[in-house]
Amino acid sequence: MKRYFRFSLLILAVVFSSFINKRNAPSLKKENNTQDFFNKPVVIRLDAEMAIVNAKSAEIVEDKRLSNNRGIALKPNVPAAINGERTEADLTFRVKVPPGRYVINTFAVTDKEGAEAMKKATSKFESLYAKIQIDNKQPTKRIVYVPWDVPKQELGKFNFNGEDQQLKIWLPRGVRFEYIQLSSYKSPQVPELAENYQPKVIPPPGRPRLWVNQQSLPEIRARLEAGENLKEWWKVKKSALIPYVFEFDPDKEVSFDAGLEKAAKTKAFYYLMTDDKRVGKEAIKLMADYISHVEFGNLLDITREIGRAIYTASLVYDWCYDLLTSEEKQIIYNNLMRLAEDMEIGWPPFKQSIIIGHGNEAQINRDLLSMSIAIYDEDPLPYQYCSYRILEELVPMRNWEYQSPRHNQGVNYGAYRIGWDLHAAWLFNRMTGQPVFAENIKNVSRFWVYMRLPNGQMLRDGDGFNAGPPGEFYYWSHPQTMFLFYTYAEDPIIKAEFERQGGALDDPVLFLLLNDPELQAEPGFESLPLTMDFGPILGSMVARTGWNIGLTSNDVVAEIKGGGFHFGNHQHSDAGSIQVYYRGFQVGDIGLYGFYGTPYDYNFNKRSVAHSMMLARDPGEKFGNTESNDGGTRFNQRNPKSPKEAENDPWFNNGKVLSSDFGPSKLHPFFSYFSVDLVGAYSSKIKSYTREFCFLNLDKDSIPAAIILNDNITTANPSFKKYWQINTHNKPQINKNTIVLNNERRGLTGKTTVTMLIPAIAERYVEVLSGADAVTSFEYKYELPGRLGNRDLPEKNGHRIMVSPKVAKNNDRFLTVFQLTAGDTEPLPVKNYQTKVSNVIIIADRVVSMSKGNGFVEEEFTLNIPEGLKFQIILTGMKAGSWNVKSKDGKMKFNTTVREDENTIFFLAGSGEYIITPGWLTGSKTLITDEEYRPKKR
Repeated sequence: MKRYFRFSLLILAVVFSSFINKRNAPSLKKENNTQDFFNKPVVIRLDAEMAIVNAKSAEIVEDKRLSNNRGIALKPNVPAAINGERTEADLTFRVKVPPGRYVINTFAVTDKEGAEAMKKATSKFESLYAKIQIDNKQPTKRIVYVPWDVPKQELGKFNFNGEDQQLKIWLPRGVRFEYIQLSSYKSPQVPELAENYQPKVIPPPGRPRLWVNQQSLPEIRARLEAGENLKEWWKVKKSALIPYVFEFDPDKEVSFDAGLEKAAKTKAFYYLMTDDKRVGKEAIKLMADYISHVEFGNLLDITREIGRAIYTASLVYDWCYDLLTSEEKQIIYNNLMRLAEDMEIGWPPFKQSIIIGHGNEAQINRDLLSMSIAIYDEDPLPYQYCSYRILEELVPMRNWEYQSPRHNQGVNYGAYRIGWDLHAAWLFNRMTGQPVFAENIKNVSRFWVYMRLPNGQMLRDGDGFNAGPPGEFYYWSHPQTMFLFYTYAEDPIIKAEFERQGGALDDPVLFLLLNDPELQAEPGFESLPLTMDFGPILGSMVARTGWNIGLTSNDVVAEIKGGGFHFGNHQHSDAGSIQVYYRGFQVGDIGLYGFYGTPYDYNFNKRSVAHSMMLARDPGEKFGNTESNDGGTRFNQRNPKSPKEAENDPWFNNGKVLSSDFGPSKLHPFFSYFSVDLVGAYSSKIKSYTREFCFLNLDKDSIPAAIILNDNITTANPSFKKYWQINTHNKPQINKNTIVLNNERRGLTGKTTVTMLIPAIAERYVEVLSGADAVTSFEYKYELPGRLGNRDLPEKNGHRIMVSPKVAKNNDRFLTVFQLTAGDTEPLPVKNYQTKVSNVIIIADRVVSMSKGNGFVEEEFTLNIPEGLKFQIILTGMKAGSWNVKSKDGKMKFNTTVREDENTIFFLAGSGEYIITPGWLTGSKTLITDEEYRPKKR
């Protein structure tokens, strides 16, 4: 009675507070918003000690981690009863709140038993569930603790009637429960522009509208038995004609059922293709019964399952529209709107960004868009909102972003999320016959082509799961996205890639809707250049020596990033980082992705320290709310909402690409050059910083490639210590003049000899951090989350090689040559000297000139070519405009034009002295580059 009295006083205090503040209370427009008598939202916390505790099963326990130092837990050896094993609740709250809809949150911590269970958990499905019940309504199971250690959990939205009610809870084992909180639910606010929006594109009259319209329907029907479609059509036909029995108890919670949803969709599609009314009516009944009873709980990312149910119901509604009764229409419509409210993006759908994050997945691009198209005749408002978000927010942003044919969320999340962009592109295209996205969306598939490694995996980019067992072949795949790409772009190269990834979808209906069996796959990549420049928005270059996939491949693949913009979320703080693969990773990332936002994730995995790039430590620098200071680029978890915001807010600046070129053959280049100004990616601790990358295809089986890396960095304070860092998977060998990296695939060893020319040996420190010591950010150490710690991945035991100058000064330069060698092959000698404007590096038959400063070379200088065979000369960092080259003996002289954004000159020359001068030399010929001059085909 004493506890109930305290709770009653709390309610009275809330109501009284509402009364005295009524003049300042917000105005709530939506009927489903909960508010008290004076229009003020209600927030009530009910501490565990206010509950009526079932003394047979639960007890109050002391715990200093809880704000009241007390919580409630099940007694020792008392089993949980969340599946109905015990009728009496473990704790019961007496509640009386203003009538309406409330969001319920809980707060709990784990005891020793629960902590051990969470440590062993490998997925969200091993979260800890409680059972809750309001009065005698249908009980529901909800998560109160998750493996990534978040004490506060949102259970969902629940209705209260304004009377005295009981809120009953059955606890899981392993938790100490502190409080439950009720907050009045408020719908997401509709922006004024969306409220008054008149869609530019609207659904046409007649049915169908989803994935097919009246014009395209005959073509899809005609393809059903053609080519590879026939096999999928027989699957659909067989499945559609089998009755699907759905039995349920209306008094019990019905969990989501992917099999039922698939059956309903298959039957609806079969009706659309054949006009078999019996099967169409089966689809309608299945979906009407299911959607009116299904509950989804609060499992992490459950919005994806909710959205799939919305999408499936929308397909049934549209494809079987002429069979629906008025009552069935109303049932499906009402429950579509009910489920829409439980989506993460909310309803109206303005709770999340559609540019980045979960709001950029299926929620609007497939699920709510499909719903809005399906019910447009009955209620056009959902389409108004969804089309506004896609056509006015997403499409302009993507048209700008996809000037760079790669995805800002990386290899894994990028593949998933662009799949939903492609859903939206396809749905609008098939609805109206016209595209709404720019043509450049079709080119983004090239990102996954170029990131492919000979071992089947991918270069690392963003948060990901693309690591296979060490030493084994593992072909990374995302077949549905490749399918959407090749069908939308009619791309034979990507169709072949889809076939390499298995050539099948889990969804034969989608396959039959989109696949053109007359499009013939092009199985090889030989028609593509070996080097890809990814443009201005996500600056980067990937260079390779071949397209051979397999563990015996001798190909080298290298990447440099930097320049453009940062979009947050799963994108890492890795501007300027490099990766090199030769018979395994030689230089790469050593972070792993498990659970989002853990200390390991925010302080190591996503941070610069886990990548091969430059660090500079300002002791006073803070990186958001993270505890560590790794000296890297800024840590951004905020995304731009428009191209204008990205271009005008320096927070999103990730540096600027200065130059990018490869040649002389654009298909099989001997050299690939990339230069980037990275000052924008760092805080004001960096005054200037450029990184130049020159990849050389040496055309030798035993020494296939070399890379020259040139860094010129100036800090605001000489005391800010600089670290030139590369990460590797196997223990490196540190010699007097070199660092030797190594990896192995199927008995074939690849090595990388790293020769640092500047600073000299006497002017630098070299430190190697290995194993657990590498998983640090200076004074902070981190442990991999449970499921990562249990996997055999090379990144777990990586090594960080850190080179720092011995003398503190503002400006430092690092000039380094990487040679990739097979087995015990001796690396080639490296020679270098300086002109008045550049560093000159000579290796094999290549002579490369790279600028000494951060700016372009714009004055005359002299190049000395040693004795030997004919050399390939690459002059980089040259100012755009007219230049001439003449040998001292007068036997060679020519004019050439250096192009803006390329800034290179390539020519062949023998030994001698050559003078390179700005301007045009009268009477000299113009240099003509042989674009067929290329490495031997391997």
